[in-house]
Amino acid sequence: MQPDSIAHYPLLIKERDLDSFGHMNNATYMTLFEEARWDVITSRGYGLDKIHALKIGPVILEASLKFKHEIRNREQAKITTGVLKHSGKITVLRQVMFNSRGEEACVADFVIGLFDLRARKLIDYTPEWNKALGLKT
Repeated sequence: MQPDSIAHYPLLIKERDLDSFGHMNNATYMTLFEEARWDVITSRGYGLDKIHALKIGPVILEASLKFKHEIRNREQAKITTGVLKHSGKITVLRQVMFNSRGEEACVADFVIGLFDLRARKLIDYTPEWNKALGLKT
């Protein structure tokens, strides 16, 4: 199942992203997926400044990655991000990284929630957070 994409994030794979086999390191996928998620929420008004001001922000509860095709040095890639499912305080975001040939290089599902930094617990989604994720209220 593929969600409707709420964002597209283009990127160029660089030497620092490689492993000893000459393709992208598995840990780099996590870093780039996070970069793309920050780009999504920041562009929708829920960046780091807002999180620090409100003391409410996203947390990753679970992550699952499936590696399908390699990405190599200096290859253009892109990440799509979309909501796979949402229920109560939990959302599953699906991010797919495509290589320059348009193949799914990696499919990642992230289970996320909205965390109150003062109360130290998950909370119901706010209207601002719904907007950041493109959820209907």
